[in-house]
Amino acid sequence: MKVVSLYVEQKPEGNQSQDRAREFGFEVYPTIAEALRCGKDQLAVDGILIIGEHGDYPRNELDQVLYPRYEFFKACVQVFEEEERSVPIYNDKHLSYSFERAKEMVDDGSRLDFPILAGSSLPVTWRLPNLELPLDCQLEEALMVGVGGSDPMDYHALEAMQCMIERRQGGESGVKAVQLIEGEAVWEAEKDGRWSMDLLEAALSRSDTPCGWTDEDGRTQDLIRTGELYRLVENPVAYLIEHRDGFNSVLLMLNGAVRDYCFAGRLNGQLVSTQFLLTPTPNVTYSACLIRKIEEMYLTRKAPYPAERTLLVSGTLESCLKSRHSEYQRLETPHLNVAYQAPAESHHARM
Repeated sequence: MKVVSLYVEQKPEGNQSQDRAREFGFEVYPTIAEALRCGKDQLAVDGILIIGEHGDYPRNELDQVLYPRYEFFKACVQVFEEEERSVPIYNDKHLSYSFERAKEMVDDGSRLDFPILAGSSLPVTWRLPNLELPLDCQLEEALMVGVGGSDPMDYHALEAMQCMIERRQGGESGVKAVQLIEGEAVWEAEKDGRWSMDLLEAALSRSDTPCGWTDEDGRTQDLIRTGELYRLVENPVAYLIEHRDGFNSVLLMLNGAVRDYCFAGRLNGQLVSTQFLLTPTPNVTYSACLIRKIEEMYLTRKAPYPAERTLLVSGTLESCLKSRHSEYQRLETPHLNVAYQAPAESHHARM
């Protein structure tokens, strides 16, 4: 894959775009349309990569950064419409902070017949162990453990969970309702049967980074039974998700307990679990796994997995943040009627 043109909206001190352009022989253009046409009068690229993050952008009342992913995407669509020709687009991470805008983006792809790939690198990284749920499997419930801030780290965790649960019998049906809760309410929700402690135990068993005693002197530990989990996690957060087919999933953001992303599910009555491996910096090779899938789409004009996955996760996250903003109320989500089928292959990296 060769980079032939670039558009950069913000160029703060230390920006390297011009240096990279000189090093690798491409041009930096003042508009997206000019970048897509390489300064000429016709579309002159075979694929588009939209990276809408970093930079200085405002936040909304949900504390979401208003990255211009939608605006960048629509500028590309305008060129497609003018020329009656399109090329594949990859949009990094969630499609938009707004489900309405994200849906318009996916609809544009269908209307103009171009493939869209979007989302996190977690679904395509290595899994420890190499867990691939059978397609159309009897998955009964699921739990994901994540770390980091909102938004975007909860987005990564939600999409990692989604790439697993979409393989359940009947495929993904959409989301009926959500609720975000924090603090002691998270542990009370487990006592009330809203999520399962044995799933959390299975997920944590896959973590390579337990904090507390392990950090202090290398001891192995059972975070739950020792009570360390409750001491280490000052503010647990739970994203409780009710799917339209009756399936329930939950994301637990447990900052302070672990430093990685782990999944657990109940499959045919048995616990299964895995870690989504994040290789250490600076060699973040899980990004190379994602680039491989982007290149595959550019070459075949077919997305390896559906953009509806990212659409649903984008909307689920927005609705969860609205729940928090609405004093942690349970919110019905009829607009998240996003049903789709998982791909036959999971597309994650293998050892």
